[in-house]
Formats: sequence, C-alpha cells, structure tokens
Amino acid sequence: MALKITVIGTGYLGATHAAAMAELGFEVLGLDVVPEKIEMLSAGKVPMYEPGLEELLAKHVAGIEGSSGRLRFTTSWEEIGEFGDVHFVCVNTPQKHGEYACDMSYVDSAFESLAPVLTRTALVVGKSTVPVGSAQRLAELLAEKAPGDVELAWNPEFLREGYAVQDTLHPDRLVVGVTSERAEKLLREVYATPVEEGSPFVVTDYPTAELVKTAANSFLATKISFINAMAEICEAADGDVVKLAEAIGHDERIGKKFLRAGVGFGGGCLPKDIRAFMARAGELGVDQALTFLREVDSINMRRRGHMVELARDAVGGDSFLGKRVAVLGATFKPDSDDVRDSPALNVAGQIHLQGGQVTVYDPKGMENARRLFPTLGYAASALEAVRGADVVLHLTEWREFRELDPAALGEVVTSRIVLDGRNALDGVKWREAGWTYRAMGRPRA
Repeated sequence: MALKITVIGTGYLGATHAAAMAELGFEVLGLDVVPEKIEMLSAGKVPMYEPGLEELLAKHVAGIEGSSGRLRFTTSWEEIGEFGDVHFVCVNTPQKHGEYACDMSYVDSAFESLAPVLTRTALVVGKSTVPVGSAQRLAELLAEKAPGDVELAWNPEFLREGYAVQDTLHPDRLVVGVTSERAEKLLREVYATPVEEGSPFVVTDYPTAELVKTAANSFLATKISFINAMAEICEAADGDVVKLAEAIGHDERIGKKFLRAGVGFGGGCLPKDIRAFMARAGELGVDQALTFLREVDSINMRRRGHMVELARDAVGGDSFLGKRVAVLGATFKPDSDDVRDSPALNVAGQIHLQGGQVTVYDPKGMENARRLFPTLGYAASALEAVRGADVVLHLTEWREFRELDPAALGEVVTSRIVLDGRNALDGVKWREAGWTYRAMGRPRA
C-alpha cells in the first residue's frame, strides 16, 4: 500500500515540500494553524514568491481543474493523524528576541499537538533547523505522548530560496538521522526517485543530522565573510577583490562559489543559524570551538555600514540631509520576495535615519519591504526609483538590474554615481554611459 504523507507547517519549507511530495507521486495532506494560509494554498496560491512553486501546486492541489488531486490542506490535527504514515514537521525556528539562541516554541507546539493524534504506526520526520540535542528530546516526547507505535527521524532541509523546487525534487544530498532500519527503509521509499537519479543518501544518528545543516550554513557564511574581509584589505591596499576571488577560486580546494564580495549575507537562515549554533555550543560547554563565527557575523554586519559610508562620501561626505538616494533591491537575494534581515533594506534604513530621502525598487519584494520599512519611499520601477537621485545603490543582484540601460537612467538622475554593492554590474558599460562607477573591494576598478 502506497505511503501517505503529511506536512506540518505550510510556510516556505512546508509548502514546497508538500508540493514536491505530490509531484513524486504520494498522496499528501498539509496542515497549518492559520486558516487563511490553508485557504490560499487550497486555491493553488502561495503566500510568498518562489519560482515554479505556484505552478507545481496547481498541478496537484485537489479541486483545481486538470490537477492530479494528490495534494490537500487542512487545519485538523485529527485528520492529519488518521491520514498519514509519514509526518514531516516543517515549522519555523526563528532567533529568540534579544538572544542568539533558537526559538523552539513552534517546533515544540507542533510536536505537542501531533503526538496525541498518532494512534497507529507512523514515522515523524523533523525537517526544521534545530539546536543539536533537540531530536532526542522530541523522540522522548513522542514515546511518552503518542498512543501508537511512533518513531522519529531527522531529515534537515537544504533549500536555497529561488531554487527550492529543484532542490527538493533533485537534492544534492539527502541526510537522515534514524535509530532503526524501519525508519531508514521508509525514508528510502519516500525519496526513491531522487536516490535513483543519483542523489547521495547519507544515513546517520540524530546529533549528526541536526549538525549538518548548521555546519553547512556556518561554512558558507564563513566563506562569504572571508571574501568580504579580503575586500576590506583590497580597499586599503588598492587591490581588486573580484580578480582576487577569481584567482583563488581556480584552486579546486577552495572553489569559485560564494566568493562574490559585497554587502554580505542576510535572509532567514544564515544569520540566525550561525548565532543559534554559537549559543548551543556555549550550552554544551564548547563555545571556544565557534568563537570564529562571531567574527564572521561581525564582518558581515560591517559591510552594511561600509556601504552607508561609501554612499555618504558619494554625496559630499558630510551628511545625507537633502540628498536623494536610490536603492535598487529590497530582498536579501534575487528570485525571492524575502526581506528578512536584508542587507539592502538595512542600508536603506540607515541612510533614511541619517536624513537621506531614500527610494527603493525591487522586482518582487515591495509589499514585504513596505510592511517592514513603511517610512521609506518606494517606486514602481528602477527608472522611477532613480529619478532625481544624487547616488544610486545596487544592493540586490536581480537580473533586471544587470540588464538596465545606464544611458536611460542617466537622463533622469541628478548625479551619475552608482555604487555596486554586489559586484554584479558591468562597470565598463556604466562608465561609457557617463557614470562614476564604484564597487565594494575594487577602489580602482
């Protein structure tokens, strides 16, 4: 008999996972405690922008003409318990307010609600990013409160925003923390298609599975902050960080990815994950093992302040008062509408607080940006954003921005000065159009 799958939590991770499981051929039931979200998903709509996700939902959500009907959504825990053989928990683990530590309240609440309705044999699979040691505690909770024969497995997610559908259907690796052959067998059945396509299937214990995600994010954050530290050196020594990155990237021990210097990383994962990792290391008595992550975090935050300084210098060096600043980008990365801990909005906000008249444009993140920073100015296009600007800041590397016509933009600005906070624009093209082009870590480029 074919496995039936449930997904607890239908945010960014959960909605993607539910749609992908339906695409792999399973009957899927998604649960969320927010009725409006369930209503939206049941209509084949998503509350966030993620390329390909809405199309995948429409392909499988029951009630949509031409769909497979394999995907439904509910707010009923009892229905989840009756339906599922494998239950994926995909709820959020934000940073605690005022602390580095991870807020486990959503995960704990999900397990507390799920356990009593598991009256038959089932496998619960955690996908949330949690502090190491959480899985063992949650396994004990299930053993105590679930009436049926229930096991726990841990299966961390490695989704990249903008590529989430592909990363779920064709993962570069699958990691499962299990305590029995039965749990491993069930997860091999769930992921049979990607495994047959060649995705590595790594079987481990709970602690290692929990550590994989935070270790991976910490490594990536370190690589980004390393090249940004080199950008600081290049600024002081008159070097070119882009050429430096190109040269060291040819060393296959280092690789070329994540070596683009700029205003640094943001989003809902890397910043909070490395901080939670440091906090957990302290609780385990091994805080010295991760003290380097404090500098990684410090370098990252320093980049934002440096862009503000570059912008102030560009408009005269004394003050932003009476100056118009255009910011191209609001999301923390392209192909997403996520503005959580966005370097672009952080820079825009700092300049606004220092008296600058800031106008922001982003292809997909405008609504979320307005909710977070309602006092900033917003424009409907890049051209409108730069109209009358004394300086233009490029802070999110959308393809649309790389393809802008600098000559056309030059006709409407007050001063043709562009600061490339992502080292992604064609400096030659902008200079030929009469712009002063300045990129981070490239004082003479």
